[in-house]
Amino acid sequence: MGAQWKQKWRELAADQKGKVVGKLVREIQVAVKLGGASPEFNARLAAAIAVAKKQSVTRDTIERAIAKASGTGADAIQYQTVVFEGFTPHRVPVMVECVTDNNNRTSSEVKVLFKAGNLGTPGSVAWMFDHCGLIEAHHADASMDLETAALEADADNVEAVEGDEEEGDGHVQARFFCETSKLDTVTKALQAAGWQVTTSELHHQPKDYPSLTDTQREEATTFLQALDGHPDVHRVYAALK
Repeated sequence: MGAQWKQKWRELAADQKGKVVGKLVREIQVAVKLGGASPEFNARLAAAIAVAKKQSVTRDTIERAIAKASGTGADAIQYQTVVFEGFTPHRVPVMVECVTDNNNRTSSEVKVLFKAGNLGTPGSVAWMFDHCGLIEAHHADASMDLETAALEADADNVEAVEGDEEEGDGHVQARFFCETSKLDTVTKALQAAGWQVTTSELHHQPKDYPSLTDTQREEATTFLQALDGHPDVHRVYAALK
């Protein structure tokens, strides 16, 4: 998928706890904005809270994030989502999703990052991605047939992913893709079938991946890391494996 490039960097940057917590809190706030403040009726929020707890984000921090996003907290803030499109060095299509309370500041700073990365001329690349729902989950039954699971949950597509050592060898892990309008229902159907959902979100899936040398891939990844490190950047989708 388009975000696979981030995994190695995430491991190297695991010590940046404050930044990690900030990203997790922002995902909770986005989930509340899109689907409401009740995890029972908002599958994306439930998944975001579960991931935050796994990363030791405190209960107070989670509750403040929900209150802030729903407008019920003392420091309630109105966020908006802004998407930037363009190319990394060596013409890899990239979409940058930002969540901000100050669009002028974010736009200016992201444009500076693009210039610093020798981007060239920004361009429209949304047509190079499929806008869809993405659910990442694991199941205790390693013999689970993924195609059948996807069909029963009304997902459009599914792909297996490498196992997580924390989950052990007895689990099967997968990414399910569906129409954006079906994200909540497919997530709940998978949960009802025994899947442990770790991600439930709207997603931009690359349709194709340009061929790069190792050096070109490293340069593109460095640029993507700089984008992803900006505090207002919520998701970076790139056609880079």
